Amino acid sequence: MEALLNEWLWQEESWLPPGISWQDIKMKEDEGRFPLPRDLIYTVPLAFTFVALRYIFDRLVARPLSKHLGVKDRIRIQADSVPKLETFYKKTSRQPLQKEVVSLGKQCGISERNIHTWFRHRRNQDRPSNTKKFCEASWRFVFYLVIFTAGLGSLINTPWFWDHRECWRGYPKQPVAEAHFWYYILELGFYLSLLLCVSVDVKRKDFKEQVIHHIATVFLIGFSYCANYVRVGTLVMLVHDSSDFLLESAKMFHYAGWTRTCDSLFVIFALVFLVTRLVVFPGRVVHTTLVVSLEFFEPFFGYYFFNTLLLVLQALHIFWAYLILRMVYKFVFLGKVERDERSDEESELDDEEEAPEEEGHEGSRKQGKGTINCKLASLANNCVLNNLTNQRKINCRRRKTR
Repeated sequence: MEALLNEWLWQEESWLPPGISWQDIKMKEDEGRFPLPRDLIYTVPLAFTFVALRYIFDRLVARPLSKHLGVKDRIRIQADSVPKLETFYKKTSRQPLQKEVVSLGKQCGISERNIHTWFRHRRNQDRPSNTKKFCEASWRFVFYLVIFTAGLGSLINTPWFWDHRECWRGYPKQPVAEAHFWYYILELGFYLSLLLCVSVDVKRKDFKEQVIHHIATVFLIGFSYCANYVRVGTLVMLVHDSSDFLLESAKMFHYAGWTRTCDSLFVIFALVFLVTRLVVFPGRVVHTTLVVSLEFFEPFFGYYFFNTLLLVLQALHIFWAYLILRMVYKFVFLGKVERDERSDEESELDDEEEAPEEEGHEGSRKQGKGTINCKLASLANNCVLNNLTNQRKINCRRRKTR
């Protein structure tokens, strides 16, 4: 059974161009390393290692850094203990319909207004704190910065970095350098760790797109290694890593309240993202896999599968570019980036009642009083303006009557 499965899985027609067999691409030890599927087994323990390193990083580096930069968490109002509402919240819905609110009110003997308030407070309890979001962003920032720097250093002197036809010259019998081998293993291990942590990470509006992106990336890295698309695969990873660390750094300063620094980094990130993902990636990388590669071999299953995954990534790039352009519009016409368009699922309005944690409850009371005073002052100004407008209308009518 195992022999039949291996024979079916490793058919030459699926992995190699027509006319080439596995015997043709065997290499001697002095010719270099040839990528083998069994090499990817290292990524599984590496993924768990990344999860453990992330936990240590959060406790020893990210949390102290968040306090140093002034990251403040909101004080969450704890929802009262109501077993029936808690059961409905966990098993049915976090946002009940109006008819469900009426039914729950009758069952619990609570008014509809208090039901809505309870669910709002309960949702806010589950919202991730700014510290948690800062820790997540700082961990990704460190990895993306290190892996981009290492990847660029390993590729800058390679011939295919400057001439993309070199990606296919001699394919598929191309040795893999030790640096590029570890570049692949580390990237794949990291994305596997992101999939392992997807249930505990901050859920954003593009949660589904992020999961699709991680799965497509894992398949893309794994398949390209087994099919020896390593040269073009390193270019794909480098293009993606070039803007990711800028986004994570902008998030870090956003959560810390450093508005000017965040806005500056966001502008740089937007420019790099739009150029690399909408110009360089489709114009250079996808073009060389779709068009230039056909100058060196005839299309086969691996060719179609690899390019399909690249096009899936490109579709996600267009979706994220739309979100970024919306944020650029807000930055240009409103003067600042108000919040991440990919922010967590719950509406920010749910959190408006709860003040940032500064000096315990006393600080929150003072800020609450300040907010009320601002609203009263605004209301008073509106009343004065209305009175002045009405007085002018009365004077005009008196003149017309005279």
